[in-house]
Amino acid sequence: MHADIPHNSSHSPDSGSGPWYRELNRYHWFVFVVAALGWLFDTMDQQLFTLARPLAMEELITLTDEEIAAARAASVKPDESADAADKRVTEKLTAKRAQYGGYATSFFLIGWATGGLFFGVLGDRWGRVRTMLVTIVMYSIFTGISAFSRNFWDFAILRLLTGLGVGGEFAVGVALVAEVMPSRARPHALGLLQALSAVGNITAALIGMAGTGWKVMFLIGTAPALLSLLVRSRLREPERWQAVSATDGVAKQLGSYGELFGNPLLRYRALVGLLLACAGVIGLWGIGFFAPDLQRRVFGPMLEAQGMTPDQIKAQLKFLSGITLLMTNVGAFFGIFLYSYVSQILGRRATFAICFLGAMLATANLYWNLGKFAGTADIYWMAPLMGFFQLSIFGGYAVYFPELFPTRLRSTGTSFCYNVGRFVAAIGPYFLANLTSKVFSPERGYVGADGFRWAGITMCSVFLIGLIALPFAPETKDQPLPE
Repeated sequence: MHADIPHNSSHSPDSGSGPWYRELNRYHWFVFVVAALGWLFDTMDQQLFTLARPLAMEELITLTDEEIAAARAASVKPDESADAADKRVTEKLTAKRAQYGGYATSFFLIGWATGGLFFGVLGDRWGRVRTMLVTIVMYSIFTGISAFSRNFWDFAILRLLTGLGVGGEFAVGVALVAEVMPSRARPHALGLLQALSAVGNITAALIGMAGTGWKVMFLIGTAPALLSLLVRSRLREPERWQAVSATDGVAKQLGSYGELFGNPLLRYRALVGLLLACAGVIGLWGIGFFAPDLQRRVFGPMLEAQGMTPDQIKAQLKFLSGITLLMTNVGAFFGIFLYSYVSQILGRRATFAICFLGAMLATANLYWNLGKFAGTADIYWMAPLMGFFQLSIFGGYAVYFPELFPTRLRSTGTSFCYNVGRFVAAIGPYFLANLTSKVFSPERGYVGADGFRWAGITMCSVFLIGLIALPFAPETKDQPLPE
């Protein structure tokens, strides 16, 4: 399966001894820091959206007079009290906000996928560094402009535009690091790069826990634009890319989807990588990142029963959303970081299998049991467990995808796997929203958090896609990068 892709055997990943980081010089570290900051800020913007989404929907989404009348008219008993009818209206409004929050997330993922596909090709044709600069500036600017949304469609379109930049950054960043690092250090550096993305997520969580409004969150998201100055200062294109781009007869093939799919082996690898990406991305964006929405449904009634005022409940739920995200990403850091080490022992495929199975079980556990054991304290063990397994899968993507494709198509191939996966993943929030509002809806007797619990557990079956695809995935452990 590997015969059609030449490798550079002079860069064996087994050469050398001692800690992997001892092989890095100053420039290696500079490249790593710049790429890590780019991805860290990228993920911070993603998580600011996750935290801001329910708050923005509270302001931007209301019920029409017709919807209110219909909710009141859907009486279970002829002698139903006015309070019961009001409660049903509130539940209808909550379900609608969740539905439109899912739609907004789908817009974001579509933008992410589109930008990833476009900038992935550009990263191979135009260069890793220049493309990274454009993506950082783009996602920063449109995140800031999102603060000025006046209605749902403003919000959704701006999130789509933000996604264009967010989607392009990952592929060029991992391609840059993969091509600059010494071979033995490569998987560890890529694993650490992805692990540090959890720091961006934790930063967003701390911003949310500070009581920041959703508009201010998005304004803070403009900060990464300053990183563009650092990108322009010293960063240069990898020697691997420069050598390939200068080769006669090859430059025209840089970033070619035609070549990617015209080569049977590369097409096979791209499609297997796509299936792996679909499982993780749908699992994260269609289920995992809706955990703050779940905890609002679970803990809201608990706090109300404790006698808190509506303003106190709102403040506490906002704080708990930040805690949920914080604890998820504490687990994520260790899960992502450990992938690079475990996969060097067990291999890429076996480690992926552990991650997919663990993610399915840990996510189902959170959706079914959150609040049932120790109230709000359940966050402190359920969220890290889910984050550990769900995000460890993404550590696998950072290590594995660049190992599948040659230099001239590395950014293109990585982007295809990761970002076409996002096109497919855009249906995840859509399905979750419709499962909650239509299948497991208040009208069908699912009240409070019950409908959202069942919808999340149903969605957990998506991790089976990754497990089914793994037997077809090539093992790349101890293989040098394809040239």
